[in-house]
Amino acid sequence: MSSDPELRVAGHALFKAREVAAEHEKCWVLAGDTLVYGDGEFFTKPDDSSHARYMLQRLQDIGEHRVYTASCLLSPQSEVFQLVEHAVVSFQSIPDSELDIYLDGSEWSDKAGAYAIQGWAGQFASCITGDFETIVGMSEVTVKKLFAMSGFQFSGE
Repeated sequence: MSSDPELRVAGHALFKAREVAAEHEKCWVLAGDTLVYGDGEFFTKPDDSSHARYMLQRLQDIGEHRVYTASCLLSPQSEVFQLVEHAVVSFQSIPDSELDIYLDGSEWSDKAGAYAIQGWAGQFASCITGDFETIVGMSEVTVKKLFAMSGFQFSGE
């Protein structure tokens, strides 16, 4: 596995696209992946609430971290069109009482870095540079760029 966050997240998105394409050979497949990276450390999806706590406390300590989102479009002919975008995020200090309440819920599960900026974490996290939608996941603008790169024409456009 690559130690470069852009290569790693791009590889994950391509892997997901190819998995789906194997089941749907004549279809266009759109897949994505998001990865949080800071201070030389990858913050994947947490294993449990203790792991989520570690991640969120570590992200606070780091200060600024990057969120990478890779988007991959695979044509029925297996042509690959990919974009990787990133944004820089910073966390304010999260009071222990707030963190306890958050970890009692399930919003942290299945989230890279144990947070979704559009949810609870939005009150403590701010996008410093880059597109907010990159932190949320794949944006509509990115999807349109991928289809434009592929030459795919939507009917009515």
